[in-house]
Amino acid sequence: MAEVVIHHQGSAGRITLNRPQALHALNEEMCLAMDAALKAWADDPSVELVVVDHAEGSRGFCAGGDIRMLAESGAADGSAAQAFFRAEYRLNTRIKNYPKPYVAFMDGVTMGGGVGISVHGSHRVATERTVFAMPETGIGLFPDVGGGWFLPRLGPPLGMWLALTGERLKGGDVCAAGVATHFAESSVVGVLKNSVCEGGLDMLEAMDWDESGSFEKHRDVIDRCFWKATVEEIVSALEAEPGEWAKKQLDVLRTKSPRTLKVAHRQLALGLQARTFEENMVMEFRIGARQVHSHDFQEGVRAVIIDKDNAPKWNPPSLAGVSERDLDEIFAPLGEGELTFD
Repeated sequence: MAEVVIHHQGSAGRITLNRPQALHALNEEMCLAMDAALKAWADDPSVELVVVDHAEGSRGFCAGGDIRMLAESGAADGSAAQAFFRAEYRLNTRIKNYPKPYVAFMDGVTMGGGVGISVHGSHRVATERTVFAMPETGIGLFPDVGGGWFLPRLGPPLGMWLALTGERLKGGDVCAAGVATHFAESSVVGVLKNSVCEGGLDMLEAMDWDESGSFEKHRDVIDRCFWKATVEEIVSALEAEPGEWAKKQLDVLRTKSPRTLKVAHRQLALGLQARTFEENMVMEFRIGARQVHSHDFQEGVRAVIIDKDNAPKWNPPSLAGVSERDLDEIFAPLGEGELTFD
């Protein structure tokens, strides 16, 4: 059976992720198929909008990308990883610039690559089952798929907090943070999908979310601590804060790859300055092409996904060991290998 089901329903082009054994994690073929459909539908007058969801019966909308493949490729020549990133980042960019309404139903786990095929669309529907996260600092990768663009635009400190800690937002908090635009109970999602496909956006537009998120009680600490010039300054600011919540954030940061924390910090700072989404994605492609070869990504995948001992040995083991020169090399242009767009 196809890993992504593409068809017409009513006035909509409908894309349904169909890889439940992997929580619908994306691979290159899925990205290429989705991109081709979106390209064709952009000029198709019979398609008024696009609906993206996942096959019923599984708890994930999309758990991310094929991390094991990326690690295996990074341990070799990296060509398969780069091919995947090209397909995925071009898809993210097409979604961001799509000329028609793009409705993603984020009903379940929405992480990594799943964020990339939802958050850049015009309409993002969360439910009480939605679990959003960008957990890449915990495996030595980085919050890609346009994270450099959308995370700081949620509010720079809030986005940096999510990027560095990999914190999970659930249910209505996904809307309160601005990641989702609408909220619906999962019990009505099936009816809502069909209504949108058959009748347009009217029913959806009535489902606004105006409640504050549970993270708001910590917002003053987030704002004070998480938009500093360096990761070291963020750590120092948290150390100066009273209360258990700030201590918990420090404990979380100390489990992450120091190299990746600094990569993500620079990524979000540069992403906020980027003039276009494409400029940000070129930057992220440069990072991705290099990070898959890194010790920390290989070690993070070993610890979290392969051996599952959750005890990665990062190299370097501290923030002080990651120099600006190291970062400059990660962010440097690729020359003829740069990401391009059609």
